[in-house]
Parts: sequence; structure tokens; C-alpha cells
Amino acid sequence: MRSPTTFRHSSLALALISASAFAQAPVQIQSLDAVRSAAQSYVRKQVPEREPGTVQVNVGNLDSRLRLAECAEPLKVALPTGATFRARMTVAVSCASPTAWTVYVPISIETQSSVLVLRHAVGRGARVTAQDVEVQSRVVAGAGDDYLTDIAELDGRTLKRPLGAGAALTAEVMAADSIVKRGQEVTLLAAAGGMEVRARGVAMNDAPVSGRIKAQNLSSGRIVEGVVETADVIRITP
Repeated sequence: MRSPTTFRHSSLALALISASAFAQAPVQIQSLDAVRSAAQSYVRKQVPEREPGTVQVNVGNLDSRLRLAECAEPLKVALPTGATFRARMTVAVSCASPTAWTVYVPISIETQSSVLVLRHAVGRGARVTAQDVEVQSRVVAGAGDDYLTDIAELDGRTLKRPLGAGAALTAEVMAADSIVKRGQEVTLLAAAGGMEVRARGVAMNDAPVSGRIKAQNLSSGRIVEGVVETADVIRITP
């Protein structure tokens, strides 16, 4: 049989535990819609719009079972380390206080844009002209920067691969014309000690402007690599 003293101590301990549990406020849960909204706002600010309302930032769903402590400060959003803006990507939404957490939110970007579209099938190596294309308004993946929108952008380019009728043209499917040809004599430019050194060389391959190219220095016989600046000038790079 318990003594009165023991009973009083047990009752007091139970009362203290009950009071502590009662006083402890329930943990507030972070709204997942707020997390998705923060991710969407961040991406929308980073993606330029040619015209208002043309860019659509779609946010993927988060697991409804996810329970995050409510953030006591504005949510922080950033690209994961090493990531770049693409048509499909994830962004990191994080909180530092009172509990640190990070959630990766899937994002896809679409843009309503006027683009050049082939009227008919065109083969590899073909030079596309104004008669081969028409302008159409389409919803394209990403910010639309890679798509050709003006007839003038066809100048000096050929197709890298065959495309069917209705294909939208992008910079990726077009090859710039080579302005330096293999075997052509060129001027090699290199920076040395704050000075610019020139030498005569011979191109080892064809390349367009700003394209990578190898050349042989006619004085030393060395093979060097650089970037085409003009039709007869190559700037040597390390």
C-alpha cells in the first residue's frame, strides 16, 4: 500500500506533466501551396517575357503527406548548385527557422511565341529560304529563346539534319556557314605579357564565326586551338 507521501509525489509529477503538455502549442504546418507559389514567383521573375502573359510557369505537385514546420521568415528560393534555367527543372525552396528544411519543387516553362515553321520537308544541308517557312504562333517549351522568329535569322545557315513539314526551327538545328576553310592561310592572335602577338598560320578545319578551330603556326610548326574572329583571323585560347 502506497504511503500518503508517495501518493502526493506521484500526483504532483502527473500534474506537472499534464500542465506541460497542455501548455505546449501544437506545431504549425507549412502550407504546400505557399511553397509552390514561392517557387513559381521566383522562376517567373527570372524568365523574360517578350509580351505580357506569354510565359507560363507550371509548378508540379508536392506529396500531400509532406509535413513541414511553418517557416517564421519569408521562404528562400534558389536553383540547386550547378543547375541552370531550362524548360524542365527543379528549384530549391528552403526555410532556416524555426526548423531548417529544403524542398525541391518541379517546374516546367512554356511560352506562347511566333516562330518560323517549315512549309514542307527539308533535307540535311539545305539552305532554308523565306519561301520554305511561315510564321505561326505556338506554345513552345522553355522561354522560346532558341526558336527562330525572323526571316533574317536564316541567312548564313543550313540545316544540320532533315526536318519534316510543320517543324519549328531552332538555333540548335541550324549550322552557321564556315567562314574559314581548311588549308586557308590565317593570322593567329595571342596575348602575351599584356601584348598582342601575331603569327601566320594555316587552318586545320572549317569553322564558322565564333567557332572553335585548330591551326598550325607556320613559324614554329605547333598546332594551336582558338576561336574564329573574322574570315582570316583566329584568336588563340589556352
